Amino acid sequence: MLTHLIAAVGVLGLLTITPGPDMAVVTRRTLAAGPRDGLRTVGGIATGLLIWGALTVAGLSAVLASSPAAYLAVKLLGAGYLVFLGAQALWHNRRAAPASADTAAQPTTGSPWRTGLVSNVLNPKIAVFYTGLLPTLAPPQLPAAGAMTLLALLHTMLTLTWLGSYVLLLSKAGRFLAKPVIHRALGRTTGVVLVGLGLAVATAAG
Repeated sequence: MLTHLIAAVGVLGLLTITPGPDMAVVTRRTLAAGPRDGLRTVGGIATGLLIWGALTVAGLSAVLASSPAAYLAVKLLGAGYLVFLGAQALWHNRRAAPASADTAAQPTTGSPWRTGLVSNVLNPKIAVFYTGLLPTLAPPQLPAAGAMTLLALLHTMLTLTWLGSYVLLLSKAGRFLAKPVIHRALGRTTGVVLVGLGLAVATAAG
């Protein structure tokens, strides 16, 4: 069982650190409103993972993964949300601010926790991942429901650790990132990445 768990942690760890929508959303909130908002966003993402884990144990995510219509609906909603967040970031960084302006925090809309939660819950790829790959990582010595619950919790803990550390890393570089030119450049880059991810999700097959 220990061997299976070590292998599962390794695979889940690689998937967790792979850049994607979650990291882009966390980057945007942290740059726009500071590390507290970034950590709250991470909390929302973790909550989304727990919801997907619960749906997987209940067998509901398999229905989504196997239903083209439901998958398409969630995919388009998630893609639209990412594009909205990206457009918002680009709008806030649309023009140069005076050199003396305080760019450490910019206006943001909505709860950061909700932002993380919605972006994660509207990611249908997680449903496919949880119903397709996660069962292959489950220790055979455990009941199916217990194994899936354990793996979902491990994935959530790894995500909290990785994205939480990423937020702290961004905050450590706060003085450098707060420079107007750097701050705007990162904000625009994050906006472009979010829009690109949204379009990629919308046009992805399957």
